[in-house]
Amino acid sequence: MTQLDINPSPYADQALSNDRSHVFHSWSAQSLINPAVVTAASGSRFWTDDGRSYLDFTSQLVNMNIGHQHPRLVEAIKEQADRLCTVAPMFANDMRSEAARLIAERAPGDLDMVFFTNGGAEAAENAIRMAKIHTGRLKVMTTYRSYHGATAGAISLTGDPRRWANEPGIPGAVKFWGPYPYRSAFHSDSVEQECERALSHLEDVLMVEGPHTVAAIALESVVGTNGILVPPDGYLAGVREICDRFGIVMICDEVMAGFGRCGEWFAVDHWQVTPDLICFAKGVNSGYLPLGGVVISRTIAETFAERPFPGGLTYSGHPLACASAVASINIFEDEGIIDHARALGSEVIGPALNEIAERHPSVGEVRGLGVFWAIELVRNPDTRAPLVPFNATGADAAPMTEVAAACKERGLWPFTHFNRMHVVPPCTISNEEVREGLAIIDDALSVADRYVE
Repeated sequence: MTQLDINPSPYADQALSNDRSHVFHSWSAQSLINPAVVTAASGSRFWTDDGRSYLDFTSQLVNMNIGHQHPRLVEAIKEQADRLCTVAPMFANDMRSEAARLIAERAPGDLDMVFFTNGGAEAAENAIRMAKIHTGRLKVMTTYRSYHGATAGAISLTGDPRRWANEPGIPGAVKFWGPYPYRSAFHSDSVEQECERALSHLEDVLMVEGPHTVAAIALESVVGTNGILVPPDGYLAGVREICDRFGIVMICDEVMAGFGRCGEWFAVDHWQVTPDLICFAKGVNSGYLPLGGVVISRTIAETFAERPFPGGLTYSGHPLACASAVASINIFEDEGIIDHARALGSEVIGPALNEIAERHPSVGEVRGLGVFWAIELVRNPDTRAPLVPFNATGADAAPMTEVAAACKERGLWPFTHFNRMHVVPPCTISNEEVREGLAIIDDALSVADRYVE
């Protein structure tokens, strides 16, 4: 697509003024933001109202796995709109049931039922509701480096600082430290030791909380916004064993990590681990319409065979959204997107990031899977002091702000969080576009290098 191909909205000229007058933005101080006006998008790029093109290395909110404006997906939504726009959840519907079948067939083990929601936060809410009722217990354990959503229950499960302003949350939310070899909370000397000590720590927390009071252990299979932390081999299997031993429900939040992002249908497939519940959203239809859900094991589904599940949503399994999921999953199959995402990680992104790390003293570590990578930036590669402080804002965050600005000046829209830059373009991005984007990042990191002690 070129600028000549863009058919602007009749409201394009008023977009920013209307936004500033009437749109209340999430996670923002309203008078301190000046959002870019996006007018068009295609594949791995989007355009703003000033005619500039950007490589989208954010996938918007790490959800545009299939890329922008995929023609087959757009056409599937149009066809469903012509046929049946909506029907209430109490009815059966062909697109809803087909989406559920396709998702269940790709989920591991005996996870073969799907409860549909409008997004990831609602998926987390309903997963913990299922776990509590199934076990008759109150507590849910989650990690400090996590994000599960912004609704009342999901933000209570969340570990990152967005939780603070929303406290007190729901009762029974308990935090523990997950594995993070580069910044080990356990003073580990190796990845293997980190795994062992992280599992030992989890058992210690369970001991003092009382395992008989814990309904679920919920964790992101691969931690997303809080670091793209790939768990050591054996960690998820160890959590599975602990859950089995104490009758605790294992919930894996794959809202960000699922549907190709880690080079698998579900990230847990990388370690052949089957949780009891999987939360999904984002990549299931790349956000073309709001959709999320929980994939449920037979054992937990049986709890509600003759006992009503006390939850529901007006738009649960919305036909338009489910039609987009059906189309997306079929496109993933037909176009080999899962294999492409896996190869991008092992053959293109991973090797290129390792080369970038060798060139820049500001790069402390690179890590990831598939199309899900983090560049951790430091002021001192020996002490590993982060480039900016934890939860930095304003002047404290200036080095990262400058790095992001350098990327945008060169035509790449970056994903930054605290002292990290995440490499999370669409899973459909070409090898050439990945190399183009990484070359821009390589150049922009000279800004970060100036801050190295």
